[in-house]
Amino acid sequence: MTNYSNTKPPVWFWIVAVVALIWNGMGVMAYLARAFATDEMIAAMTEEQQAEFLYEHPAWYTALFALAVFCGALACIALLIRKKWAYLLFIISFLCATVQQVYLMMEIEGISKIMPIMIIVICAVLVWFSKMSISKGWIR
Repeated sequence: MTNYSNTKPPVWFWIVAVVALIWNGMGVMAYLARAFATDEMIAAMTEEQQAEFLYEHPAWYTALFALAVFCGALACIALLIRKKWAYLLFIISFLCATVQQVYLMMEIEGISKIMPIMIIVICAVLVWFSKMSISKGWIR
């Protein structure tokens, strides 16, 4: 059995965890901006941004958006405090984000599919990273 008290994560673990927290923090901010945007805030946007904000997504889409970003942010905090429940939260975030982004990609065309694909890939990498961190004894 591994002695967890002596298994310290390398410096790059902390760098990845902090960058992941910043990434997921931006997702939380995007969700909150969308959820609490006032009419005045929307009116100050470009026409393209206004069209995006005024598009009515189904309630399940909004719920998946919230679950994806908040579970991702909590998972990053769990990484930083070295708790293995980060893995479960990253899985929930990945599943929610994947369904949400696939739905979004069905509605948009061309180059704008890059960001949804990038979101899915980053979520998958964070699931892998947390699983690897558990196997190496960096989180417990």
